[in-house]
Amino acid sequence: MNYHQIVELVGENENLFTYQCQAVTKETLNLPGPDYMDRIYLASARSSQTLRSLQAIYKSGRLSGTGYLSILPVDQGIEHSAGASFGRNRIYFDPENIIRLAIEGGCNAVAATVGNLAIIGRKYAHRIPLIAKINHNELLSCPNKYDQLMYASVKNAWNTGAVAIGATIYFGSKNSGQQLIAVSNAFEQAHDLGMATILWCYLRNENFVQDDVDYQASADLTGQANYLGVSLQADIIEQKLPENNGGYEALNKYGNSFGKYAQEMYTELCTPHPIDLCRYQVLNCYSGRIGLINSGGSSNGTEDLKAVLRTAVINKRAGGAGIIAGRKAFQRPLNEGIELLNAIQDVYLEKQIEIA
Repeated sequence: MNYHQIVELVGENENLFTYQCQAVTKETLNLPGPDYMDRIYLASARSSQTLRSLQAIYKSGRLSGTGYLSILPVDQGIEHSAGASFGRNRIYFDPENIIRLAIEGGCNAVAATVGNLAIIGRKYAHRIPLIAKINHNELLSCPNKYDQLMYASVKNAWNTGAVAIGATIYFGSKNSGQQLIAVSNAFEQAHDLGMATILWCYLRNENFVQDDVDYQASADLTGQANYLGVSLQADIIEQKLPENNGGYEALNKYGNSFGKYAQEMYTELCTPHPIDLCRYQVLNCYSGRIGLINSGGSSNGTEDLKAVLRTAVINKRAGGAGIIAGRKAFQRPLNEGIELLNAIQDVYLEKQIEIA
């Protein structure tokens, strides 16, 4: 897709294409670019082997060498149940088709379960970087609970040929402390083996919904989750696009004591504009030293392409590093999934869409 097609599809009602950030300017950030690996990661304590694994991800697919990422994640067979996830497109019960979609869709990497990669990864490990997701929620407990359990060891993930591991922490959930410790240990082991690390920094707590507003998607709370994630030495942070702000204020509204916040977070570091909300997430990723990729979200049918392109435009203009989109791609015919992934990548290849 070219610039005019993207603008026409996304629309200009939110001023997404010409808005310029004033709260946190782009000059204060470490922005993606062709030299991102040398400019950012070489100063870190990461080993040569880990840098090589990161380079493999950044140098693959249609976005190779741009500093941006397009990743296909398919762990929903566990996270959302296989029947519900693949019922629309049953070919993805077979893990080989997941990897085929990522390759033919021009992705930098594919993230899948250790079981998926163990059964088919040897055939494809040399063709596309593999990311082994090592922990998952499970939906067979009744009532359902929000917990992330380790499904495999880091060594097992390494044996599949994966160049990176992925993990989720449900910050705010009952067992988030144990998840944090488990993931921290796993990331240390992964780096020792020369693997890269990706952290899904999600919020899960019913108390984060106040006055019918879901602050699990607020910029201030997701931003702090990101800061915890980079503190665990995640090499890439995955986060949902923020939809609102003021989570700390809302949770302290009725005499409760939750967290710490300052008014400057809302008056000096952010505005209600969608690009500023996302920029606050980037700011909390060590000012962009750790790349922020936003999730593509669930599939809603005919509006999927417009929605995911909107997310990509916001992420790119905010200073983010890319999109990780799964359900919008694999819950449709293969050729349509490829077209959607390519359209996302076109946003990051389009020079007229600049950092705000």
